[in-house]
Amino acid sequence: MGKRILIVGGGTAGWLTAGYLARTLGARSPGGIEITLVESAEIGILGVGEGTFPTIRKTLRRIGVDEAILVREASATFKQGARFAHWRFEPGRGQPDHYLHSFQMTQEPSGLDLLPYWLLGAAGDSEWSQVNTPQKIAADAGRAPKLISHPDYVAPLNYAYHFDAAKLAGVLRDAATGLGVRHVVDTIDEVLLAEDGAIAGVRGRAFGLMKADLYVDGTGFRAQLIGQALKSPYKSCRPALFCDSALAMQVPYERPDAPIASYTISTAQEAGWTWDIGLDSRRGVGHVFSSDHTDLDAAERVLRDYVGKAGDGLDVRHIKFEAGYREINWVKNCVAIGLSSGFFEPLEATGIVFAEVAAVMLATLFPWGGEMETAARQYNDLMRRRYERALDFIKLHYCISERRDTAFWRDNVAASTIPDSLHDLLDRWRFRPPDPIDIDPNVDIFTEASWQYVLYGMGYRTDLSPKAGAYRYYDEARAAFADIRRQADYACRNLPTHRELVELARRRGFGDG
Repeated sequence: MGKRILIVGGGTAGWLTAGYLARTLGARSPGGIEITLVESAEIGILGVGEGTFPTIRKTLRRIGVDEAILVREASATFKQGARFAHWRFEPGRGQPDHYLHSFQMTQEPSGLDLLPYWLLGAAGDSEWSQVNTPQKIAADAGRAPKLISHPDYVAPLNYAYHFDAAKLAGVLRDAATGLGVRHVVDTIDEVLLAEDGAIAGVRGRAFGLMKADLYVDGTGFRAQLIGQALKSPYKSCRPALFCDSALAMQVPYERPDAPIASYTISTAQEAGWTWDIGLDSRRGVGHVFSSDHTDLDAAERVLRDYVGKAGDGLDVRHIKFEAGYREINWVKNCVAIGLSSGFFEPLEATGIVFAEVAAVMLATLFPWGGEMETAARQYNDLMRRRYERALDFIKLHYCISERRDTAFWRDNVAASTIPDSLHDLLDRWRFRPPDPIDIDPNVDIFTEASWQYVLYGMGYRTDLSPKAGAYRYYDEARAAFADIRRQADYACRNLPTHRELVELARRRGFGDG
């Protein structure tokens, strides 16, 4: 085959893919790839989700984006995980009801697995996310994950980012064009098909016919190439994930030096949940809900009640979506990325990470020798399985809740709404915790640590009593828990506040220089 790629659609997914492919496939090298991205000036960026996953650091480093540029030009702040409130119990029951899905994994130098000892009571009544790493205590204290002297993308505590989505797309665009990607501003009015059903070209309103050897559909929910032209069906996940609507607003801080939370705050509501994301000069706040369980006016009242007086007079944006994905994402000579491939509610920031996954796999499987069908089969299989596993992980948050206060929560715990694959996982974990043996790195976005944080943050009970006698290192485990607490105290004393780090990065950048 030839070596021309045409990406239709910009935004975060399109420009991230363009930059990654340009860097990896040699857009400026002799014999490398010619990449063109065409985007319409008439179609805005959706930009609902502003959160990311720690893999974004490796991706951005690969593309060549300076970390301080993210802070200055994309309003980036640091995300150390997701804090979940009221997901376990309805408000008012009196029990502690929040936990952190931390990005930090337990790192016990001796190699001792601390989770069984926590399950058997060696850490007292403390929550798992509170005792297995220093991150929750440091993040709750408003501390950043790193020092300004740490180099780009390096830190003692694991992290991702919160972004202004439109600004991030601009940063990625600058990086990609700097790597040799051609940028065309045009609206695609027609997708032409060849006799074999492949795409023969796209026709732009200004530039006319554009042809390539491989087309990437980054047109979002419109799915102009993969869906409208090639008719790849979209599989709805509505039977498991009820939420189909979101309301979003941008909320200013009460004062310029207000603290910035370094985690996404997800608060369960009667028919969905609210997100609260802190950027440098504003918060992105929204309400994801099920239109089968509430109406638009009631949902907006929930959002405005959550925001309080800070939301007075602010506009609310309404977004409709259908949770689901395409089981066939590579059809003939077209590959879907981003929202044209699939979309789950933004509960665990899966949107951008699926774009990362798509870019990495496309670079690896790029059919230099013309092996299009072989590459497509492997790509489709891996992407389908990734979506299936991500669906299980998101549904996990709902289906093990003890909330029964509304129809939304009662319906979510109904066995018929839980995928068989998730039923199987929960059955495994009745007598042992999630383990690397349960994780396939080729398809799992979330490690066993992520499953553990959610399971035990929600109060799931794994009964280790049948083999309690096999655990003989209680003293060592207690010492390790105490050492982690000392590390947390040290982090609280020595790490800057989140806002301090952001402001330092805006002024001088990272590293000792």
